[in-house]
Amino acid sequence: MSEGPNIVLIMCDSMDGRVMGCMDHPAMAHATPNMDRLAEEGVLFSNTYSNSPLCVPSRASMWSGKYVHHCEAWNNFKGLEEDTPTFQTRLEDAGYIVKTFGRTDYLSGRHTIRARVSAWTRSANLMRPNFRMEAPEILSDRRERVHNRDWDSVEKCIEWMRYASSPKSPFMIHLGIGAPHPPFVTSGKYLEIIDDGGVEIPPADESRHPALIYQRTIKNWMHGFSGEMIKKTRKIYFAMIAEVDGMVGKVMDHLKESGLDKSTFVIFTSDHGELAMEHRQFYKQSLYEPSVRVPLIVAGPGIQRGKQVKDLVSLIDIYPTLMSLSQASCPEGLNGQSLMPLLKGEKDNRPDIVFSELHADSLNTGAFMLRRGKWKYVTYVGMEPQLFNLEEDPWEIDNLATSRKEEVKKMDALIRKIVDYEKVDAKVKEYDKTSFREWRQKQKEVGTYEDVMARIFSGWDHLADDEVTPWTDADEDKIKAWLGENWRRQKCHPYLSEGLDEVY
Repeated sequence: MSEGPNIVLIMCDSMDGRVMGCMDHPAMAHATPNMDRLAEEGVLFSNTYSNSPLCVPSRASMWSGKYVHHCEAWNNFKGLEEDTPTFQTRLEDAGYIVKTFGRTDYLSGRHTIRARVSAWTRSANLMRPNFRMEAPEILSDRRERVHNRDWDSVEKCIEWMRYASSPKSPFMIHLGIGAPHPPFVTSGKYLEIIDDGGVEIPPADESRHPALIYQRTIKNWMHGFSGEMIKKTRKIYFAMIAEVDGMVGKVMDHLKESGLDKSTFVIFTSDHGELAMEHRQFYKQSLYEPSVRVPLIVAGPGIQRGKQVKDLVSLIDIYPTLMSLSQASCPEGLNGQSLMPLLKGEKDNRPDIVFSELHADSLNTGAFMLRRGKWKYVTYVGMEPQLFNLEEDPWEIDNLATSRKEEVKKMDALIRKIVDYEKVDAKVKEYDKTSFREWRQKQKEVGTYEDVMARIFSGWDHLADDEVTPWTDADEDKIKAWLGENWRRQKCHPYLSEGLDEVY
């Protein structure tokens, strides 16, 4: 039986890691007291990145300890298989009781038909919307529980720790919180604690990069880009983070009141960020900072207090860190490194780079990111790359790829040491075509293909019949050209069920 410490891993969804009081965000000085308290009691990692800015790929990478191109969690439909070893497997083998509350979302076969089909057809360049987002909303009262399901998960987590946890075995809890994922909705209770003067309106991004053109079309923001709308959306998003902070505080308070804080590590992070109207976009699925940066705070016995670490780290480091915290043996073949040296203030031999990749529905080709120091490099297969100086251009408006060709060459050589990105992109696109061909054939056999495609590529969610744009011959011609005139039927993909599941 293990005698290791307890671990509580709190993972929210879609939180930009820069938007906290402890990160000196100008709007959040009074909005995240519990996250700030956790940072005072432990270590704040101020340069933490998601290894893929989309739910399932990010979480699958973290749970498996492997980059997306190794674990092959390509999109919100293709995650890990049920029998894939994860950190949960390892901890249970070491004698831990592992409990999950709320969202985990790292396995294959989940999410809607839209989520899978729009991902498979991304490189067909249909240029039709496949998202539909409600207008930002401020509820008329000051209710505490706007995101009720998340509060229920928090309460179940605390209830289990209070009555069901065994003093004979250490526990590891994964608490998955869905907020601050859109839709953008909050109440006056949280909105009033956001510093209105600190809610900046991002500079206009006039880039005509083909990836951005595609993303803006697919994401389908229908509520305009006036300064008033942008600020309202951002302020509501920040208020949603304040609500998440309240949930974090409930867990921390229970640990303190029960005395478990003396033997429990707390890790707070997110699967990815949220653009929140930067670059004239909402949602994730982008390698810009607001989408790929995440919070990471670790507190617990025996580590530094009130320390900010600026080293580049990523969610791929969570698995080996859990092994260090639990004193369980770490398997070979993980892509990350334990954060334990940094938690204890010791020297660390980690490389001075972080890596992320994206193969999902709102980007029409594979994209791969490397950050090193002040430089961020993003290469898009078949498109021009981007290079940003984050110190001089934190909003990532000025693409220096043309003027700084030597730096591009250096960064591209570094990223190629991690991944053969053209080869991986070709592999994913072949998976896309194979999966779509099988699904398409089944839909045609039952006579539903055109109707389903029309709904997917009209925005899918909450559509009235008169809001559906018909599927045309021109649309189908694009599909045929993308698939090729002569294609041979291949083995059926194992997850082509027609059941629907809730999607974020």
